[in-house]
Amino acid sequence: MQYDDGEKRYILAPEGLAAGAKVQSGESVEPVVGNCMPLSAIPPGTDVHNIEMQPGRGGQLVRSAGTRAVLNAREGRWAQVTLPSGEVRRLPGQCRATIGVIGNSEHSSIVYGKAGRRRWLGWRPHVRGTCMNPVAHPMGGGEGRNSGGRHPCSPTGKPAKGGRTRTKRKASSKAIIRRRRSRRDGEVKV
Repeated sequence: MQYDDGEKRYILAPEGLAAGAKVQSGESVEPVVGNCMPLSAIPPGTDVHNIEMQPGRGGQLVRSAGTRAVLNAREGRWAQVTLPSGEVRRLPGQCRATIGVIGNSEHSSIVYGKAGRRRWLGWRPHVRGTCMNPVAHPMGGGEGRNSGGRHPCSPTGKPAKGGRTRTKRKASSKAIIRRRRSRRDGEVKV
């Protein structure tokens, strides 16, 4: 993106934004794809991305390829947003968001084909924890090919499959209206 004064910046490209298109930012701009505006000025039911959690802090939510959030409603100085995980979160109305769905939605369909192509992108080999020694990973050690002997976890012992890992007293927990859908609830994660 290039500003009128010649300064250039990168933005997250939404789907449907053509090269050379003008994007604007502010309260009184039209809610069209690529424009950035406060949640208080966006019509309910609009798809948004790159959402701020605190006014002026910069976008923190919904930044991955092909993702979107939906602005559900506004009440007073708060706005309700449904995130891609299914979580409904309350955010201040002054927080900014960009209209539209992030592009490159086929990103997850790429087949890399060989380890070398991952190395070109800077990805180093991924070694399973069960292959390591006990000093290197909680799943390591044992005689022969052991299956681990405990629930899957990260090298620091954090549960890897289905365990709750969110800090209980996190400050932003009070802004969650409905928790995300999980596989334990019988629903398929989208």
